Amino acid sequence: MPIETLLPDAAVDLVRRVTSRRAFLRTASFTAAGAAALVACGKDASATPELAAAATVDPKAGAPPAPAATPASIRAAADAMDAMHEKGIKAFPAKTAGLGNQLMAPKIVNGVKVYDLTASEIQWEVSPGQMVAAMAYNGQVPGPQIRVREGDRVRINLKNELKQSTAIHMHGVELPNDMDGVPYITQPPVKPGESFTYEFTAPVGNSGSHMYHSHHNSATQVGLGLLGAFIIEPKVPRAIENVAHDYVLILNDGMHGFTINGKGFPATQPFTAKLGDKIRVRYMNEGMMIHPMHLHGMHMTVIDKDGWAQPQPWKCDTLNIAPGERWDVIINCNNPGTWAFHCHILGHAETEHGMFGMVTALVVSK
Repeated sequence: MPIETLLPDAAVDLVRRVTSRRAFLRTASFTAAGAAALVACGKDASATPELAAAATVDPKAGAPPAPAATPASIRAAADAMDAMHEKGIKAFPAKTAGLGNQLMAPKIVNGVKVYDLTASEIQWEVSPGQMVAAMAYNGQVPGPQIRVREGDRVRINLKNELKQSTAIHMHGVELPNDMDGVPYITQPPVKPGESFTYEFTAPVGNSGSHMYHSHHNSATQVGLGLLGAFIIEPKVPRAIENVAHDYVLILNDGMHGFTINGKGFPATQPFTAKLGDKIRVRYMNEGMMIHPMHLHGMHMTVIDKDGWAQPQPWKCDTLNIAPGERWDVIINCNNPGTWAFHCHILGHAETEHGMFGMVTALVVSK
């Protein structure tokens, strides 16, 4: 008959606890001895973490606690992170080779506005010291900014110096079918070494913010930089369009990372205004992700989407820009200072190392 049946309940509990403790001590002693033997034989205890841990176990105290962080070590870690953030901010705007989205003046030939674009492969500096392979129009990412007016006759001569075929699509512009720039649907691809001419009249009633980009192997070609702004100005601007500055922000998230006008922070360019100015910002998303753009310190008044006037202007401080979309906003610069201006998907703008990617600033001076 088991001894527990002859003892009161309290005594049974005591016996069980003593027996359990003896078993633990025996197991711990054997395990520790085994670990010590492995170390003595030249074994790497780190390769057997269970034995390494057991070798340091005090049977009376259990596993040792992890070392507590001291106030000094906490402060040192915080200081190191802060220094990286400060370094990036102080470098802004950092100098890099090349500047994209530069306004292109046309040649006028018999009343036609002529733009010559050459697609080629280049090296592009996205941020200081970060050189990347790129495909570019006229050696810049984004390509040259093209501005025409409603009713203008426009000719775009594309020369292909790439190692693959390409084409140009005028995104958002309502053109004749044979000028739409989609290989095997509206035209043959423009093969390496060949050229193609797009000619059309800028549609009346289709003014606003549009884009041009490759529509052949486009995830690669647009991701590498074959993109640009195509803006059709109205013959008669609305009163709300009378602004001190008209800025274009082309967003991309392809092979070059998260960029604004082909650059990542701190190499992005700030936007400037004087106190009391009204400015226009044209957002264009050439990437494959959504980018909610957020301005600190002042709200934005949304006036157009995809070139079309909104039925009623409306206000926000964060505006979601989906792939292919264009949004136009007016900012009344009534709050002086340097204001952060960034994508609010925070992983596109900031890490523990500091700000990067889709970050710039609006500087309002007195």
